[in-house]
Amino acid sequence: MNTPSNPHARLAPSPWMVRFAHLIPAGARVLDLACGYGRHALYFAARGARVLALDVDATALATLSGTAGIETREADLEGAPWPLGGERFDAIVVGHYLHRPLFPNLRAALAADGALLYETFALGNEAYGRPANPAFLLRPGELLELAAAPPQPLTVVAFEQGLTLVAERPAILQRLAALGSGRVWPPMLESRRGEP
Repeated sequence: MNTPSNPHARLAPSPWMVRFAHLIPAGARVLDLACGYGRHALYFAARGARVLALDVDATALATLSGTAGIETREADLEGAPWPLGGERFDAIVVGHYLHRPLFPNLRAALAADGALLYETFALGNEAYGRPANPAFLLRPGELLELAAAPPQPLTVVAFEQGLTLVAERPAILQRLAALGSGRVWPPMLESRRGEP
């Protein structure tokens, strides 16, 4: 429920997700992995996407119940098998979550022309607070490795890593915006198509 008593209701979508939202067209089927209270699910649903909000926290998912464009599914992403079988998505968004064994599943679940938007904490963040455990911190360039993984590398649209502010506190983040090989990037202007 989006009430003042729910502090998560005030969380805005990540500026990274907003910046690259244009890569996800209206009508796209979007997976918001480990969505928590659904700040990104809400944002993309408001833009016309059909979002599957996936998380282990039933209480958080309940706050999204009845929201147009959002289907919720409770799933243990770390202690159970991949819960999505062979489902495919036009886009996958991941914010502030890392469980490396899921990387191959994410790549397999992304449509050939899909978009991957990923942002989470990286090594060095331990100097600024939580998370501080290396198991939850990306190594330098690790999201680039995810994009380059077989069977077909993704096209990196943008990548950043370094110091930034998260909820007004310093943090070390790594961010990736990438597209499947079935998507032409950069997009060509209509007047230039077919020219040599």
